[in-house]
Amino acid sequence: MIIVSNTSPISNLAKVGQLSLMQKVYGRILIPYAVREELLDERAGETVVTAVQSATWLEIHSVQNQQLVSELRTRVNIGEAEAIALAVEVGASRLLIDERLGRQAAKDFGLKITGVLGILLLAKRQNLIKTVKLIMDDLTSQANFRISKQLYEYILNEADE
Repeated sequence: MIIVSNTSPISNLAKVGQLSLMQKVYGRILIPYAVREELLDERAGETVVTAVQSATWLEIHSVQNQQLVSELRTRVNIGEAEAIALAVEVGASRLLIDERLGRQAAKDFGLKITGVLGILLLAKRQNLIKTVKLIMDDLTSQANFRISKQLYEYILNEADE
């Protein structure tokens, strides 16, 4: 199974001390250079930079199809464009991405997508975490992650909480 990730699932889980869930759920995860640069930028914060630097299971890959990246850049940022292009190139089983525009662009290429909340649900179903609620609360309070009340309730229901 080949998994590619955009910046947001990695940075958001790192901010709440749960980055290891990604490895536990998916194992090795591919990221393009643009995502690596976003994650290691000082604006990401020391917590994110430190967590990413020690995440040996994140593999950095070059995107070959720069024309596709350029086309995607008209719709999304560079990290999302490279993540989508890399997922297409390697035939990824799944792309981890949260941003609405990025998710839509990925769907346009037939990619299967999962966001940070989907990762939490998988972790709960695999008994890697006891509750998604506490982590969702941390995401909103510590990572500034926005979850609508309707989505929050839906995720809790899916997690049997």
